[in-house]
Amino acid sequence: MYDYVVKELPKVLSDNFEQLNTSRASIFGHSMGGHGALTIYLKNTDKYKSVSAFSPVVNPINCPWGQKAFSNYLGPAKSDWEEYDATCLIKKCNKISTPILIDQGEDDKFLAKQLLPRNFEEACKAVGAPLTLRMQPGYDHSYFFIATFIDDHIAHHSQFLKSA
Repeated sequence: MYDYVVKELPKVLSDNFEQLNTSRASIFGHSMGGHGALTIYLKNTDKYKSVSAFSPVVNPINCPWGQKAFSNYLGPAKSDWEEYDATCLIKKCNKISTPILIDQGEDDKFLAKQLLPRNFEEACKAVGAPLTLRMQPGYDHSYFFIATFIDDHIAHHSQFLKSA
C-alpha cells in the first residue's frame, strides 16, 4: 500500500490530470489508515505539505492490534517494527514545522488499549513537533465522528496547500 500511495497514485493522477500539481499534496486517514497517513507523511515530508488523522493507531508497537499485525508481517524483532510506528518515527524527526492534526473521540471503545494518542503526543512534545490533538467528547470511532469534523481537516490541509 505504501508504494501505491507514495509512488503509483501520484503518477496515475499526473498522467491523467495535467492540471493537477501532485507536488502540492497532503494526506489524511482514519484508524489504521490514519496511522498509514502519519507514517507516510513522516517518511516523506518533502512530498506532503500536511497530515491529519481521525482516531489513528499511533503506537502499534504497544497495542494488541499492532503487535499481532507486525509479528505476522515483520517477524518477532520489535526493532524492525519501529520504521512502521508513527510514535517511533516522530522521535526521529526534528524538522516538522507544520502542525499535525488529530481528532480522537473520547468515547471510542478502542482508545485506551489500541489507539494510544497520548503516547504520540508525548513523543511530539519531546522533539518539538507541533501537534493539535483534539479529544472530542461524545464521539466514538464512527462515520458520524468523521463527518462531523471533516471540514476542519479540509481547512487544515487547505491552509498549507495554499502557502506551498
